[in-house]
Amino acid sequence: MAFDFKKEYKEFYLPQGKPEIVTVPAANYIAVHGTGDPNEEGSAYKSAVGVLYAVAYTIKMSKLGDHRIDGYYDFVVPPLEGFWWQEGIDGVDYTNKSLFHWNSVIRLPDFVTKTDFDWAVCEATKKKKIDCSAAKFLTIDEGLCVQIMHLGSFDDEPETVAKMDAFLAENSYANDFTDTRLHHEIYLSDARKVAKEKWKTVIRHPVKKIRLSVNAV
Repeated sequence: MAFDFKKEYKEFYLPQGKPEIVTVPAANYIAVHGTGDPNEEGSAYKSAVGVLYAVAYTIKMSKLGDHRIDGYYDFVVPPLEGFWWQEGIDGVDYTNKSLFHWNSVIRLPDFVTKTDFDWAVCEATKKKKIDCSAAKFLTIDEGLCVQIMHLGSFDDEPETVAKMDAFLAENSYANDFTDTRLHHEIYLSDARKVAKEKWKTVIRHPVKKIRLSVNAV
């Protein structure tokens, strides 16, 4: 049976509809960086997604070709994910999507080395007839985070984020956005097949524990 990241790592892919604290270990990804509104027709974001899946499926289907990857095991291609930020803004301003910077990513199985990755980029470019050179091998160590399952449109995310922020305040945590610790989304629904109100998206934010001062008696 093919290895399914969503089933094997439920704590990171299938959170509940209430905020929870998790420590996310480092993982490797196929990543394409870009800027701009992801919803625009013919956007760089849509092109990036095509590149990610081309490389991911090239790695998955390598079992049928001449290139053998050490330690290969069959796997379900993990869901699309995105790390989002806007210059000078903590978190996300949903009213200014044209200001987005993003790393669109798909997780890689642990057996994929940088050498295997480089082969897959070249092979996907050749076989899929699209330029995949923008794809990068990226390691991300998220560490301490708060996450929640958001149900519905992306435009309704501020309400869910407000729940996360309230949870942090009540439990002595704070958001910890930096240049490398970013707003993170994991897309569990196929927007082409699922009604918008039923979309499932994991929202994850980097956090830090707040040490409360104790006044001496």
